[in-house]
Amino acid sequence: MADFLKNIIGGNKPDQVPAKSGDSDFADFATAASPSPIPFEAASGSTLGGAAPTARPYTKWYNVHERYGLNDFRAEGIILAIIAIIFTLHFIGTKLNKAKSRAWIKAHASILTGEFALVGFGGTTSQTTEKLLKAKSLFEYATYATGRQNVAFMDVKLSLKKRFNPIMTLIETAASFFFDSMAAPEDSLEAVLYPFDGKEAQIVPAMPGATELRSKDSKSTFDGFVWAIVNKDRMKQLRDERYDLSITFTKDNAKLPAWLTVMSESAEITNALLTNELADAIKKAGDLFDYIIISDQPVDKPKTMDETIPRKRLYLRYRLPSSNSYDDLAPLLSYFVRISDHLASSAHFRPEVLRKIRSVRDENIKQIQKLAEDEKAEERAAERDRVKKAKRDAELNALDAKAQKKYLEKEREKELRKSTKRQTMRA
Repeated sequence: MADFLKNIIGGNKPDQVPAKSGDSDFADFATAASPSPIPFEAASGSTLGGAAPTARPYTKWYNVHERYGLNDFRAEGIILAIIAIIFTLHFIGTKLNKAKSRAWIKAHASILTGEFALVGFGGTTSQTTEKLLKAKSLFEYATYATGRQNVAFMDVKLSLKKRFNPIMTLIETAASFFFDSMAAPEDSLEAVLYPFDGKEAQIVPAMPGATELRSKDSKSTFDGFVWAIVNKDRMKQLRDERYDLSITFTKDNAKLPAWLTVMSESAEITNALLTNELADAIKKAGDLFDYIIISDQPVDKPKTMDETIPRKRLYLRYRLPSSNSYDDLAPLLSYFVRISDHLASSAHFRPEVLRKIRSVRDENIKQIQKLAEDEKAEERAAERDRVKKAKRDAELNALDAKAQKKYLEKEREKELRKSTKRQTMRA
């Protein structure tokens, strides 16, 4: 009875067991213990200024030699190797060209300084052998000589292979096999000599001693003509490229080898200029010789009357030997310098020969004059048409619309009658 009353009044209640949840996914968390706080412990390396640095684990990213290997730099290595090869070839090629130019000037310095008062671009007579030659580029060298009787000055140019750029040399060599207009790379010399031809008073400045030269002006003159000795391998190319050689005829000579020919305007000129000394010098030079030309005509065909004025020049070209030995070529340059003396004394021909030479030049001059007259006639016709058109436009603008229409109709009828008349005449 007492227990019954306790239950009604609210006495002691039995412990209640929590009901199980229908979701079994969180069953483990239902009985998990609440987390307990971790006590704070100061680090042994802490300072008063702030917190101690956090310790990090050691990895290979802190050492470059552990991060990368040689295989990772393969592309860079190839690029550096190519650059090194290019710079090495450039350096070696430049040195080879310098050595070749120095070998040439050393072999010919005595000839140039013995024939001319001034050699080189320094402006002084006391210069070292190497300074007589000036580098215009990595493959072009030049020198200059003046101060000699019968010679105003002489220009010499060495054109060498582009040894500093083997790729370009290979491309030019390959192109020369397919295109005739492109020559294969080679080491060559080109010399151009400008004779006084009686113009000492115009060229030599007024200075002590110049009066003596002026008194001898008549002795340095010689007749104008075109004459050449040419390697047959170059004959066709020279005839196509040079106008002065195109007016000559070709004939072999017994004094010369079979691979050489003479291009001249007259046989008498050949007999006077082809000396035994010149023939021996060319034979000694061998197949390195290309040509020697004496000309008073321009290289390019003249198109105006001013370009037809004779200007006498002497040209020499030969290829440089690979051995840098110039014992066989030095006599050729020596004779080339002295050939102006032979011209001044012997290049005076009979009137019949000169008349034949002038006939070709006069024919060319007549063609130029005819072309000039035709151009002037075209200009005059164009000017007349312009004046006529301006007059017609002025007359047309002065009329009213009805009169303009009538004017244009008359103009069309006039043109129709002209065209009908032309057709009738053709029939």
